[in-house]
Amino acid sequence: MAITKAKKQNILIKLTELKDAADSIVFVHYKGLSVTDTTAMRKELREKGVGYFVAKKTLMKRAFQGTFTGEMPVLGGEIAVVYSEDPMAPAQSMLDFSTKFKDKISIVGGVFQGVYKDEAEMTEIASIPSLHVLRGMFVNVINSPIQGLAVALNALAEKKSA
Repeated sequence: MAITKAKKQNILIKLTELKDAADSIVFVHYKGLSVTDTTAMRKELREKGVGYFVAKKTLMKRAFQGTFTGEMPVLGGEIAVVYSEDPMAPAQSMLDFSTKFKDKISIVGGVFQGVYKDEAEMTEIASIPSLHVLRGMFVNVINSPIQGLAVALNALAEKKSA
């Protein structure tokens, strides 16, 4: 079904606004996703502060043209734009959903820090642990030598007292 020129203008305005506001954009291929699953996914994304927007590929290309460095990934099939001010949230969320809805949703590419990325790069970005997890890993790295020293001192104290 063809959409009116006014509707296309509204979509272009929406795409322009989201590209200016978002720190990260992920292009997602979706096919065969039920309405129930789509609604649940959108709700979960909203709770994480992530937006999900479906638009025609020609309008996406027009809205993003000349804005980001690199080459826009090839967008085949039905494409949605997933975006957020959190640079990691869109990619991580869509990676989770791609494992949940196998063969129905997949990452095609995206924009990270103003540069177009292909599917492999966006999937790699999505695999980076969250900031909370990274902080926990860092604390563990710092704590490990201290813990080792405490165990050694305790063993030495027990040996002297015996």
